[in-house]
Amino acid sequence: MTEPRLIAQPVDTRGRALRDLRVSVTDRCNLRCRYCMPREVFGPGFAFLPHPELLRFEEIVRVVGAFARAGVHKVRLTGGEPLLRAGLPDLVAMVAAVPGIDDIALTTNGSLLARHANRLRAAGLTRITVSLDTLDDETFAKVADTEVSLGSVLDGIKAAAEAGFAPLKLNAVIRRNWNEADVEGLAAYAREGGHTMRFIEYMDVGDTNGWRLDDVVPAAEIVDRVATVWPLEPVPPGYPGEVANRYRYLDGFGEVGVISSISQPFCGACTRARLSAIGEVYTCLFASTGHDLRALLRSGGSAADLDAAIAELWTARADRYSELRAAHASHEGPRKVEMSYIGG
Repeated sequence: MTEPRLIAQPVDTRGRALRDLRVSVTDRCNLRCRYCMPREVFGPGFAFLPHPELLRFEEIVRVVGAFARAGVHKVRLTGGEPLLRAGLPDLVAMVAAVPGIDDIALTTNGSLLARHANRLRAAGLTRITVSLDTLDDETFAKVADTEVSLGSVLDGIKAAAEAGFAPLKLNAVIRRNWNEADVEGLAAYAREGGHTMRFIEYMDVGDTNGWRLDDVVPAAEIVDRVATVWPLEPVPPGYPGEVANRYRYLDGFGEVGVISSISQPFCGACTRARLSAIGEVYTCLFASTGHDLRALLRSGGSAADLDAAIAELWTARADRYSELRAAHASHEGPRKVEMSYIGG
């Protein structure tokens, strides 16, 4: 049966269209990064989502199909650590078959990537982003708070490149007095490997990472440090809503990017929605609550019902948390969803 197509793509209250969907497939992770899943909170006694509550792959694909009919063409699979979800390449293949989806990406910590890279490529995955906050073993152990080795992450990057995913995007969250000394080394590693390094300002995502403004290393400072070693020139955005400010190395060795949610909020160009592992749609990374689609899926809701629900929640969207961050500086506002729950 032919799926219904929306007559008009939904636009939110600030004129932002819907273009990107980030799908969390699990809330579990094998790292305990201090800026995301601090061990004091996500320790041995933490109750992660029971498997029966997670959306089945068929349900995820139904939701992706509805978002595609609403204008989404890019899907990013996230977690937690998405490669902890059994059969992930099968989901990739299913999403790749959805009409309208032409870009499927994965964000991973890279530690399990070496064993899955070839299957992901064969399934139709388009791009991979790996979190890489440092190249120093001691700093990695401190930031990631794990027995997982930095070497396993570097092996995953190598395997992904050999599988055909080069250039990869490598993301580093830079926190003052933690890993700011790694900026130049990370940039050099990415340049030499033919990858794109993206530095991310430490963000106040969720309520458990102890965020303070004093811990933020502004993107402008990072760009200046990189440019001191390798001169740069700005690159225009590649598409509407691109979150990274991009710079080209003048010597021709690729690009570097910065994501400046704190110092230069980009709410006005945000075109992405996020789907939690249990079927809640969040229209902002800093949201408090989501919109439940799982109940609709499991109560026999039709494709038309899904289309209507997505159009309704997006047209009502008015999110601009980063632009209003100063008003939330006291942290007395509503609690925010954890990044590990809906992906970055």
